[in-house]
Amino acid sequence: MTRKTYASAADAVADIGRGATIAVGGFGLCGIPDALIEAIANTDADELEVFSNNCGVDGYGLGILLAAGRIRRVTASYVGENKEFARQYLAGELEVELTPQGTLAERLRAGGNGVPAFFTPAGVGSPIADGGMPWRYNADGSVSIASPPKETRVFGDKRYVLEESINADFALVHAETGDTAGNLVFDKTAMNFNPLAAMAGKITIAQVENLVEPGEIDPAHVHLPGVFVQRVVHTGPQDKRIEKRTVSSGVRA
Repeated sequence: MTRKTYASAADAVADIGRGATIAVGGFGLCGIPDALIEAIANTDADELEVFSNNCGVDGYGLGILLAAGRIRRVTASYVGENKEFARQYLAGELEVELTPQGTLAERLRAGGNGVPAFFTPAGVGSPIADGGMPWRYNADGSVSIASPPKETRVFGDKRYVLEESINADFALVHAETGDTAGNLVFDKTAMNFNPLAAMAGKITIAQVENLVEPGEIDPAHVHLPGVFVQRVVHTGPQDKRIEKRTVSSGVRA
């Protein structure tokens, strides 16, 4: 088996350049590859196209690249808690393709499995299928680029819309444990979009909290086999952040 380890996050992302397409794991701030994102922020890479469930938050995760003006286009399920994301989109500074969450997940999975497209009922009868979703605005608020209509077909007695799969130049993921051959184990809900993003990348880079040798992970416990992972970097324990903290006042009526 080939060792896929890199000495640092900076080394692992060094060849990600201008205009690269990147699939990024995580959901909100859970399981995001923060060290790899920060390493990209320290390079000159810009005009990036990102596929991710959301775009981090202001000042953390993908929000760092967004605030620095490094991202040209985002395909995501929601804006989330990122005010800069919303501002850039509405100001015409950022192209955004919003897509149903399950559709995004399947587009990533399909890309990793060599399936070019698939039919789904999600979005039928809406601008998702009919076209007209604003992808980019002009500075005056008018629509600069709108989504095109998609092919629909009837199977049985139900209509479905055709969605194309996603393949990215690179994928960035976070795992709790990985071995030097790229086999990964994710921690509970931090699995979220990470395996799917990893499958969609031509070159997948995994930051892992714990790095072990091949054979130390029970094969039955491997969540993502190393065949999908080309680079592994040991980043140590991740600082767990809360996207939106909600607490009670502690005062009882």
